[in-house]
Amino acid sequence: MSNHVYRLSEVVGSSPTSVDDAIRTAIRKAAQTVRNIDWFETQEIRGQVVDGDIAYFQVRMKIGFRVED
Repeated sequence: MSNHVYRLSEVVGSSPTSVDDAIRTAIRKAAQTVRNIDWFETQEIRGQVVDGDIAYFQVRMKIGFRVED
């Protein structure tokens, strides 16, 4: 493994379906404008409750992307 340098960015993904979908939505959207995303780390999971049921899942995460040479 080469020596890499990473930058971190914090994003929040949301989904009415699941935590997994919220994570994937955030990564896909970030990848549209950020190159070299290599990893993510979840920081917080929360959600919105409406009428006694889960309406939305939200996941706050850090994404790590390689700094180009």
